[in-house]
Amino acid sequence: MSNFAGTYAWLASAANWLTPRRIRDHAIVLALCLWGVCAVDFATPGVFDRAGNIKFQDFIQFSVAARLIAQGRAGDLYNDQLLADGIHAVAGRDTEVYMQYFYGPQVALPFVPLVRLSFLAQAEIWITLSLLTYFSCIYFLWKACSGLRPYPGFVAACAVAYPPLFHFLVRGQLSAPILLCFTCAYLAFLARRDWLAGIALGFLVFKPQFLVAVPVVLLLAQAWKAFAGLAVSAGAQSAFTFIYFGPAVMRLYLSRLLHSAERPGTAELIQSPIQMHSLRAFWVLLIPWPRGVWILYLLSSLAVIAMAVAVWKSSSPLALRFSALLLAAVLVSPHLYIYDLLALAPALLLLANWVLTHPHQASTPALSLLLYLAFLLPLFGPLSRWTHLQLSVPVFIAILWILYRSITRAGGLASNESHVV
Repeated sequence: MSNFAGTYAWLASAANWLTPRRIRDHAIVLALCLWGVCAVDFATPGVFDRAGNIKFQDFIQFSVAARLIAQGRAGDLYNDQLLADGIHAVAGRDTEVYMQYFYGPQVALPFVPLVRLSFLAQAEIWITLSLLTYFSCIYFLWKACSGLRPYPGFVAACAVAYPPLFHFLVRGQLSAPILLCFTCAYLAFLARRDWLAGIALGFLVFKPQFLVAVPVVLLLAQAWKAFAGLAVSAGAQSAFTFIYFGPAVMRLYLSRLLHSAERPGTAELIQSPIQMHSLRAFWVLLIPWPRGVWILYLLSSLAVIAMAVAVWKSSSPLALRFSALLLAAVLVSPHLYIYDLLALAPALLLLANWVLTHPHQASTPALSLLLYLAFLLPLFGPLSRWTHLQLSVPVFIAILWILYRSITRAGGLASNESHVV
């Protein structure tokens, strides 16, 4: 009992120290460091940054794919040599950059109108639209959080300093639409439009790893309207893609997708597991035994899904249930880079709002500290190259565990409130 009291006292002390003002100041310092480095690195003319890397490097694949579609050559989307030629054309010289196109053919369609522009112009337009999307999502989520409304500076500073935002921008990735899907889903759930929420979640089929856990949780939790909306939305996007591009292109896409699922080491996972933050990458770093990795990944994924289902079926407020769903989507994803953690922003905001509006709950001190770590630890992913331990993943699991435990004991986080507004 004395050990528990001492631990609780330490957690309470740490949580009390993490005031909104202090966290805001930390975020400002972090933002200055991250974006200062970015400004210096990207200040060079041309497509190469000061470190010799191609600016917005990941966007090359979408630019090349859009050009192939515009030329009526969609059948060449999964030709690795053509992508290599496109990379060489952008760089203007030999480069060690190697990519494979793992996305559905429909993903490149929005970029077709930009094909007449230079690569940098295309990338800059996409980054600008993505930033507008990101900050709009943060704004609408903030407006839905009564506890956070008195702290606009705190929310703005954290939004700018969020490490996945930095990585998304310098890589030129597709993370903003993922955040938009989850944000629209939450706002639809909040308005009790479960069907619309499911439709928003179904749009995630363009990034299918985010739909490994979500439909399973909704199905097992008997959230029939949301599940039906998801199935219709995902099915409609898939049907459109099949009709527009034809069965030959879809077979190439499915072959590429299944190949990467069967042998993830041939895709991104072998290149930078230290920048991944889901359960599979966690076990890959920790266990040098491929079969053991799959066993542990499947078992831990089942546990995560079970906790998320229990939370979703409970009487907990929507903010907590949706946060559990989002954490499950992130953790169960077969591979998830740091820039894809942009999708976790709604959960961090909603749970931070809960901490501020429920300061006397027993789990609040631990949750407050874990949210701080969940925000910061992805930045230190490269340390796992030596430690073989991706610390962000246990923190995500601990947050989900707190949400799960809240429904199994009295005095936890659950309440009779229907939502946080």
